Amino acid sequence: MLKENDKVSFTDHLDELRQRLIVCFVAVGAAFFVSFFFAKYIFDILAVPLLSVMRDKDRLIFDSLTEPIFTYLKISLLTAIFISAPVILYQFWMFVAPGLYKNEKKLLFPIVLFSTFFFLGGVVFGYKVVFPIGFDILLRYDTESFQGLLSINKYMALSSKLLLGFGIVFELPLVITLMARFGIVTVPFLRKQRKYALLLFFVFGAFLTPPDVVSQIAMAVPLMLLYEISIIGAILFGKKKTDEDGEETEDLKEKQEEREDMKESVSDDDLNDQTEQTGKGGGATDQEPSDPLSENTKDSDKTTQKDDV
Repeated sequence: MLKENDKVSFTDHLDELRQRLIVCFVAVGAAFFVSFFFAKYIFDILAVPLLSVMRDKDRLIFDSLTEPIFTYLKISLLTAIFISAPVILYQFWMFVAPGLYKNEKKLLFPIVLFSTFFFLGGVVFGYKVVFPIGFDILLRYDTESFQGLLSINKYMALSSKLLLGFGIVFELPLVITLMARFGIVTVPFLRKQRKYALLLFFVFGAFLTPPDVVSQIAMAVPLMLLYEISIIGAILFGKKKTDEDGEETEDLKEKQEEREDMKESVSDDDLNDQTEQTGKGGGATDQEPSDPLSENTKDSDKTTQKDDV
């Protein structure tokens, strides 16, 4: 494993990446093995929002012999990735940390912490709020003329995509706050674009949620609240003039230290080369160098003696 101050080649980085990936795959594999024994219970929990609005005699079906086992395998894999996320994030941190500046290292841990918090918040919101409302409205089309036969594989695919979408959408405050931190956007810009953001949220909600107005509003309203939280985060953690000067000073100091280390290494190499050349020269280096002033003095003395003669 590489340390912070180690200077390594590209192949060493590849070897380090390979080791980190092996650890991640082992963690996911172990979690997958354990999760498979609880796949049925996990699916029952996932299906609660749908089963709660279905009629008493209705239940989920499967139209092929292999559909249940493949559904359980998908559930086990998603659960394994979720359980092993701390290991994956730790390996990612250990791989990129040696190449980051101090101010960048200070930001990485809060980013991971808050991104996990917002992602889980989005998943819980979709599971507890949007799913029951949306499924209830969609199942109203199940009448005497139309009878719904809901497949476990299709429900698994739909629910997992929706939960993933809600988790990613709820990262909005963190993304905007980081953009404000790096000076990409400003607070006046965010306030000015509020009305356009509202329209965009309703359009996005129409694509992400089931095709009904209630689910669309249930998606757009939290997004507006997240947008307002993003503005507050930009005000508190946005890039200021003093922060810019401080970060530039730290960056300059670190760059100067790197340059000094490079100069020291280069000077050591030059000194070694000179020592080797001196050793090869042998006794030639023992001779004293000729002094041009002394030679000129000798020539002038000879000229004076000639004039006296």
